[in-house]
This record gives sequence, structure tokens and C-alpha cells, in this order.
Amino acid sequence: MLFDKTYGIDLGSSSVKVYSSIRNKSYVEKNMIASRGRRIIAVGNEAYEMFEKAPTDISVSSPMAFGMIANLELQEIVLYSMMRKIDKILSIGSVMYFSVPLDMTAVEKRAYYQVANGHWLRKNRVYMVEAPIADALAMGVDIEKNEGSMVVNIGAQSTEFSIITGGKIIISKKIPIGGRQMNEAICSEVRKRYNLQIGTRTGKRLKLVMGRLADQHKQARKVVGIDSVSGLPREEIVSSYVVNAGIMNCVNEIGSEMKTFLERTPPQIAYQIAKEGIYLTGGSTRIPHIDTYLASYTGFAYNLSDLYETSAVSGLEKIIRDKELSKWAQPITQRKL
Repeated sequence: MLFDKTYGIDLGSSSVKVYSSIRNKSYVEKNMIASRGRRIIAVGNEAYEMFEKAPTDISVSSPMAFGMIANLELQEIVLYSMMRKIDKILSIGSVMYFSVPLDMTAVEKRAYYQVANGHWLRKNRVYMVEAPIADALAMGVDIEKNEGSMVVNIGAQSTEFSIITGGKIIISKKIPIGGRQMNEAICSEVRKRYNLQIGTRTGKRLKLVMGRLADQHKQARKVVGIDSVSGLPREEIVSSYVVNAGIMNCVNEIGSEMKTFLERTPPQIAYQIAKEGIYLTGGSTRIPHIDTYLASYTGFAYNLSDLYETSAVSGLEKIIRDKELSKWAQPITQRKL
């Protein structure tokens, strides 16, 4: 046990986060893979650099979709490639803690087991930790003595609301809206206003640079895209008003779903949530003032995490380092499935 290699792994639609106990460090890399037929060309950050730039015969995609494993074989390759960068010699029989979505079927659980015990990675012990629990631990929520806490994770392709009380998750809901949908909404707004087609990578850059929500500070950025009429490349000055309009369409929908979710929450728990504030995390919470905007929309205060997309893997790190927290990890075995 002393020489066991232990890893905390969060497979996200946008990026893979891995914590190595031996190195005591977390690593983040894009969850992307570029392939031509059966041949793998690039993995991780290198594949992301090819995204929306590669020729038509090269496919660049993420093996995850809406927080779930969509392509088992490709996800194993991405994880193996990343772990080889962390540890050149991968020992057999490592311990892997995965941050996983709630309410998974037996088939979905088997997918996580197969990622850690497939063709490239073998004989590893696999444990799963529910993602809202990992997020809550990372943000310092006392799960044991808890009268009611709400954790909201706005990820790359989905947003998950969860309420924790009495040491367990009592209500949870996932909606298919996240950072990627915001990027696409920005692209749609630019196309409508300027007759200009831009890629989602450009949309993401505009979101992070000019997205302000509560603070409507006037800004403008020059972008290059394809003219919708002529089909030729051209430059255009895009204003922050257009960018915020695209973001608000998605954030308003998240706020509306959140209000409906809170209305169905028992009053005594809703009172406790209002008292301590809603815990907000996820990669898409990097948008400035998103907590202030949601507070004005829902009427609840928010505790914004500064961990962003690494909150789940930080929670896994706490579980790995503190034996008393290991009860939140459940083993996955192939035999039982």
C-alpha cells in the first residue's frame, strides 16, 4: 500500500483533470483526440490546436458528451496518453478515484471501469465519487453536519444542480447547457448581426475577454471569419453587447431552471440554502460577474469557487489524502456488473 500509485481523475467534456498522489500535483489537459480513420494523429492539447482547423479527412472530437463517456476506446487513449506524461512508468495495480455523474446505470459504471482496465491501462482498482460530493468537499462544505447546501456546477456541456443534506444528495438535476452552448450562442449572434461566421474557439475567446453580464462595460474586438454572403474571409469589429447577448441567452435559461428547481425544494432546506448561499463552481463560472447576475435573477446569494473546473479533482485529492473521507468513494468492480 505504501508504494501504491493513487490518482484522482475527473473526465470532463472539455478537459481531463488528474491528481497524482506521488507527485502531489494536479494536471489539466484538453479532452480531445484527432484521428484519420483508425489512426490517431494527436491527443490532448495538441489535438485541441487542430480543432476547427483540420482538413475534412481528419476528425477532431471529445470522447465525452454532456459529462458522460461517449467513446470508450478514445477516452482510454486520452487518459493513457495523459498519465504517461505524468508518470513515464505506469505501475500495474494503481488506485484510481473517478469523479462521476449521479444516477449512472450499470453500463455507464462499466464504462469507467473499462477506461481504467482496458487495452492500455490494466489491473487498476477503481473507485467512484459522485461529482457534487467532490465539488462540495473542495469548497469546504461540511457534508456530515449539513442541514441543506446547494451545489451548482456549470460545466462545458451541462449544468448540474444538487442539494446535499444529512450526508447525502437528496435532489439533483442536470440540464444540457454549459460553456460550449454559450460559445455557439455567441457565434449565432455574430452571424445574425454581422453576417459573419466564426468558429466556437473564437466564440470562447470573445466570451472570456468581453463577457461581463452584470457590468456592461463597452468593449470591442477585431475578429476574422467567413462572410456569409460571399464566402470569403473578412475582418469585423465585434462589440461586447453582441457577446453578452449570446451569453445571457444561456445564463437566463440556467437561472430559470434553477428557480424552478428551488421552488420544488422543501421550505426548511430552501431557508438553509438562502442562509449560507448557493455554492457555484465549474469551468464556465470564469465569466466575470456570473454570480452577481444569477443572484439578481434568482434572489439567492452565491459562493463562487476560485477552483473553477478543477473543483472536482481537488475534492478527490482531499479524499485520497484523508482516510476519514474515503467513505464517499464506492468501489467499482467488473464482476458485480
